[in-house]
Amino acid sequence: RMSSCLTKLTTGLLSHRFGGLFILAISFVFFASVMIYWRSGEDVEGQFYSLPTPSRCAQFLPYLPHPTALGPSPSPGELFFVETSDRTDPSYLFTCSVESAARTHPGTRVVVLMKGLASGNTSLPNHWGFSLLSCFRNVEFRHLDLTELFSGTPLAKWYLQPEHQKEPYFLPVLSDACRIAIMWKFGGTYLDTDFIVLRNLKNLTNALGMQSQDVLNGAFLSFKPQHEFIALCMQDFVDNYNGWIWAHQGPGLLTRVFKKLCSIGNIQTNMNCKGVRALSPEAFYPIPWEDWKKLFDTISSSELHKILKNTYALHVWNKLSHGTRLDITSQAFLAQLYSQFCPATYAKMKKD
Repeated sequence: RMSSCLTKLTTGLLSHRFGGLFILAISFVFFASVMIYWRSGEDVEGQFYSLPTPSRCAQFLPYLPHPTALGPSPSPGELFFVETSDRTDPSYLFTCSVESAARTHPGTRVVVLMKGLASGNTSLPNHWGFSLLSCFRNVEFRHLDLTELFSGTPLAKWYLQPEHQKEPYFLPVLSDACRIAIMWKFGGTYLDTDFIVLRNLKNLTNALGMQSQDVLNGAFLSFKPQHEFIALCMQDFVDNYNGWIWAHQGPGLLTRVFKKLCSIGNIQTNMNCKGVRALSPEAFYPIPWEDWKKLFDTISSSELHKILKNTYALHVWNKLSHGTRLDITSQAFLAQLYSQFCPATYAKMKKD
């Protein structure tokens, strides 16, 4: 029966050649339209895109620097940002952190490691933050493979113990572990995603910042690979582990290891010893965590410049400040920094 139908159809088409060709053409267009619609529906449903197209970058073009398209190839000594949760919706501050780092380091690869991203060469989530940051030639997103990162370090055994995930500060502790593992394996510069980078950091090596007169903070770290201090930090992380005390595995760990390494009781007495530099609070923490609300106060541009004259990057203390409303068009401390150091993010904030 099927062969008979095909014979009749062929005969009809030959006798009505032009009509048949017209019908076939219409059928092809219809089929192609259905396929395109189906594929586009998949893209919308999956919320993924492949690469930043010129049209996507065009919306940010007035705020993108020329090196984005024409600058030199990134050089070794990467900057690292890490997201240890499964989130794939970068906040304004997250985007500003990466943008400001990319702008101040046009010849350096800025690597954003995110646990929530799929592994392999797959597409990025369809979020304006990824669209914006992917337009910077030196920004690169990668899946954060924690098992691989910790392999070959004292942290590997600790990470494989499931009971730690029940601890109240597990995600911050996991972030503390990631940063020292990255410094040990790759070197370069690590920054928390609540920094606004004001100037180039490449001249800072084997250094970290003091958040107060006798406490070190790991929100900024810059070390050569396999540095002795980082090795001691990884070992102390395991030997003196306590995930139930806030900051014990972070600032507490860095401070006690530095003091032990340098055989000192107070960091101010020796801020540079055995190949490690402890930078004064004004370098990264000119606004102490106790005064975080000042970030939302109106300030003159001259006073802002005075406060930040010796600052490389400003820590915004997002854990404390994230719920506070910022009038982005005001002369607030933080609004001025967004405007100057991450103008593409700033434009998006104003639009929203």
